[in-house]
Amino acid sequence: MKLDLEQIPRVKTLKKEEFINTYFRPQKPVVIENCIADWPAYSKWNLDYIKEVAGDKEVPLYDDRPVKHDEGFNEPHARMRMSDYVDLLKREPTKFRIFLWNVLKEVPQLQNDFKYPDFGLKLMKGLPMLFFGGRNSHTFMHYDIDLANIFHFHFAGKKQCILFPQSETKHLYKIPHSLITREDIDFSDPDLTKWPALQQAKGYIAELEHGNVVYIPEGYWHHMKYLTPGFSMSLRAIARRPKNLAKAIYNIFVMRHFDNVMRKIKGQRWIDWKNERALVKTNNSLNLPD
Repeated sequence: MKLDLEQIPRVKTLKKEEFINTYFRPQKPVVIENCIADWPAYSKWNLDYIKEVAGDKEVPLYDDRPVKHDEGFNEPHARMRMSDYVDLLKREPTKFRIFLWNVLKEVPQLQNDFKYPDFGLKLMKGLPMLFFGGRNSHTFMHYDIDLANIFHFHFAGKKQCILFPQSETKHLYKIPHSLITREDIDFSDPDLTKWPALQQAKGYIAELEHGNVVYIPEGYWHHMKYLTPGFSMSLRAIARRPKNLAKAIYNIFVMRHFDNVMRKIKGQRWIDWKNERALVKTNNSLNLPD
């Protein structure tokens, strides 16, 4: 058995009015295949170019090891010069990824290679973020702390994107007081006998290629897997739905700090308890055995 995943609709181009009416208002994802052909980045951005313009930068690296109680929020697992990291990506598979790498702060000249598209939403222009990964590296299934509307532009190679709306959270083994699901679930090939609630989850899937952009609606769960070495850039617009905006404020100012305090007080027991609660709560809500 496999996950119940519908292909994300794909269009060549998309006008602002159609995007707002067909995708933003109903909060449905879409892949736009030919949105950025007029950007300099479309022809320039590849791993060699990044190595040329940012090779001397030291970059934070993350892998897929489970969260530990004594690790700070978004604390990197390693650091490396970008030139060495690009060489690693091209040489062999690696679990190391870069995420939330601010283009404006780290390599301002890259801003000359892209524009802020007009989708009818006010984009946060101070936060263009880059994400890199090696073949078969992946993110945990998660949703963003601010539940933003995300436009995720992919460059170089291929990337698999799996999405679930917040309505499917009850099926996903969400970790309490967190933004992730159980980290031992491989969403690209899950064991549905071990994780039976996933059989009832309904989501979306797409394969992104160079120049594609996927719209990820507010608060959608997303799992990204690099099928080949590559990188992406995300542009964001603040959550517009009152419920999502309230949840974003709670996550940023309450949930995150509460979780950090409990890690300090209880240590690894807090992490272990949360993992167990994710299993029990999900299965109990669906009358499944623990």
